[in-house]
Amino acid sequence: MKCPKCGGSMELVVEPEADAHRCSQCQGLWFDMRTHELLKRRAGEIDTGDETKGREFNRIDRIKCPVCIGNLELIRMVDPQQPHIWFESCQNCFGRFYDAGEFRDFAEHGWRDLLKDLRAVARD
Repeated sequence: MKCPKCGGSMELVVEPEADAHRCSQCQGLWFDMRTHELLKRRAGEIDTGDETKGREFNRIDRIKCPVCIGNLELIRMVDPQQPHIWFESCQNCFGRFYDAGEFRDFAEHGWRDLLKDLRAVARD
C-alpha cells in the first residue's frame, strides 16, 4: 500500500485489537473502518510521527483512497468534538487517514484541546 499523502510505503502496525498502517516517510496513519476507535488507547505507540511535519502534510487534502479500486477521492472531515482535527475519510470503505500527530491528538481529549478549538481556522 502507498501513502495517499506522500506516496511512501505504508508499513503494517500490528496490535492485539486491530491493525493500522503507518507511512515510512511522512508517518501518516491509515485505519480501516472503525479501527481508529479500537486503537485509541494505543495512540502514543502507533502515532510516532512529528506533529509539526504532520501539520505541513495536513495542507494536502485532495488525496485518493489507498485501499479502494478506482482511487476514490477521500472526503475532508473535521472531528465534531475537536474541530481543530482535520482528517480524510473514504465514503466507500470508511477508512481514515490521519497525518502525523493527529491521531494522538484525536485520542487525547483534554483542556488543551479546548484552546486549540478556539484557534481552529475554517477549512476550505
